Amino acid sequence: MIKVKEIKDLLQNQIKLCKDIVKRIPQANHYSTLSDPDFLHESIVPTEHFQKSLPRLPIPPLEKTCERYLTAQEVILTPEELEKTAVITNYFKNHDGQELNNILIAEDKKNKHTSYVTEAWFDMYLKARESVVLNYNPFIVFHNDPKPEYQNQLLRATNMLVSSMRYLKTYRSKVLEPEVFHLNPGKSDTLKFRNFVRRLPESISWYGAYWYKAFPLDMSQYFRLFNSTRIPKHGKDELFTDETAKHILVMRNGNYYIFDVIDRDGMVLAPDVIMAHLNYILQDSRPAPEYPVGVLTSENRDTWATIRQQLLNSGNENTLQLIDSAAFVLTLDDCAPKDPNDITKNFLHGDGKNRWFDKSFSLIFDKEGVASANFEHSWGDGVAVVRYINEIYKDSTENPKVHPDTKPANVDSSKIVQCLDFKLDNNVKEAIKTAKINFDKHVGALDQHHLEYFKITKKTAKEFRMSPDSLMQLAIQMAYYKQNGKFVATYESCSTAAFKHGRTETMRPATMYTKQACEMICKQNITASQLELGKALMNCSDLHNKLTKDAAMGNGFDRHLFALRNLAEKNGMKTEMFSDPNYTKINHIILSTSTVASPSINIGGFAPVVRDGYGVGYSIEDNRIGYNVTSYPPATNVRDFIQCLNDSLDDIYEIFHGRIPRQSAK
Repeated sequence: MIKVKEIKDLLQNQIKLCKDIVKRIPQANHYSTLSDPDFLHESIVPTEHFQKSLPRLPIPPLEKTCERYLTAQEVILTPEELEKTAVITNYFKNHDGQELNNILIAEDKKNKHTSYVTEAWFDMYLKARESVVLNYNPFIVFHNDPKPEYQNQLLRATNMLVSSMRYLKTYRSKVLEPEVFHLNPGKSDTLKFRNFVRRLPESISWYGAYWYKAFPLDMSQYFRLFNSTRIPKHGKDELFTDETAKHILVMRNGNYYIFDVIDRDGMVLAPDVIMAHLNYILQDSRPAPEYPVGVLTSENRDTWATIRQQLLNSGNENTLQLIDSAAFVLTLDDCAPKDPNDITKNFLHGDGKNRWFDKSFSLIFDKEGVASANFEHSWGDGVAVVRYINEIYKDSTENPKVHPDTKPANVDSSKIVQCLDFKLDNNVKEAIKTAKINFDKHVGALDQHHLEYFKITKKTAKEFRMSPDSLMQLAIQMAYYKQNGKFVATYESCSTAAFKHGRTETMRPATMYTKQACEMICKQNITASQLELGKALMNCSDLHNKLTKDAAMGNGFDRHLFALRNLAEKNGMKTEMFSDPNYTKINHIILSTSTVASPSINIGGFAPVVRDGYGVGYSIEDNRIGYNVTSYPPATNVRDFIQCLNDSLDDIYEIFHGRIPRQSAK
């Protein structure tokens, strides 16, 4: 049998051989000369070059998982509750948990093509019966075009549609630059690195990247980005993708339009022709349909599955197939909200009439060209979506294909653009009426507010040697403590895309250090010195960085326990661990948080995951801090929470500047 050391020696010899070869090869650009003008770029490293050799998501040692779980519980439980949960957890670790973990390890060994959590994670989304609206679909708003004259609905929609199709072609042709995290960009984000790894066999290419301290990321989700839809089915939905389809779906005023954006030769349609078709749709005077079918996608999934079958039975199979297979939805709204809260409402849910929430994503443009992406979450996560957003924002703003003086092509769009019609019987019409009532009630219960804060920036945090993300998370913990006088289950999403089929791991930002810092800072009469307060912030930052690294490396506890609980349910095994009220408590996420930081992104957000919680989207940038928070009153008060966030940032600002904050808990 070949030993591990022999395998490592073999890999190192292959890598050394490739390095020697590279030294003798004439250097080329990061990208080769474009062979197709429709490509965004043409990477010399194939898009999926690292996919075969990506490491597998590790199953953490059960004892470490249980240890991390109890550490996270310590913050939100009383000493008496923690003692009881510790007894239950230790029994689980040594008895039924051990049995479940052995099953999990055995199954993982049989499925080396994926991760131990993949199937259960997809099932969690696809078996959920709640509406995808608010419960799952988030939104992300692009920054405006830096050139004001391009900030126009028709211009921007055309340029972003063209850039989207260029992105699609670049990816499908396998010349999209692979997604790689460069720990030392000066060393690895280079031509030398690319020339080296592209000559390695795919089976060992990841190891070559690792040699440079570069970490390729999983790209298995990318194929679901385009031409994909979540199809409602009873009990469990399905994901559908048709990579052969060449058309786009455009929605305006509740009407559905399609036209091909890829021609018969595989080329992206001429930009001025795309512009002409979109202009035709914008000028179309047909009224909104009395029964907007799109609102059905906001319904309970079993309800929608039943109605969809009725639509199929009524002769709408071709219409639904065209919607499902479209590259994505491009939505043109007639409104132009100014207030950030109204922008959130429009892009998170709108009025339900001009949306098809089941598509992999919708690119939405308001009347003044403000652009947003609303995406269905079951197929993928932020890594794939943000990569797409960054690429098309850059391309559409730096390399626009239509300009303020561009005239739409002289084509008869009325003969090319097809407006889809639905055949509706009385049962479906009544179902649409009911869906609209349910939708209005559902979204009407949501409240939202925002905060822009300019006294602290990313640079400020780094100057104080504090992790910017830990600063943002500490402010969230402090705000909730100011408002409610306690600490609660908190979720921060952390990508595990460094592993094959990685999705996310939960990072638990509520720690004993954040608790200590909040209690010190929020006392009515602060007794700690400024030096002690500063040290408390540093402790929060150091632990936050460690927890983030652990989560990114698959060393959290949430996904491991999730997989074990799923196995217990599948095997009919009852364990006190998962029936413990405190296990339920730590998974009742009061503070659901996620950062949306990117040079392309202005704001983003999502709804709370529980009725008594907050949905907190945030970013810390070079010139500001931004929070976009949602909640369901009267259980929560988002405006009060925003004020507490502002006060908490003021407290941190005072400590940064050597002063004792005067804020106090409510």
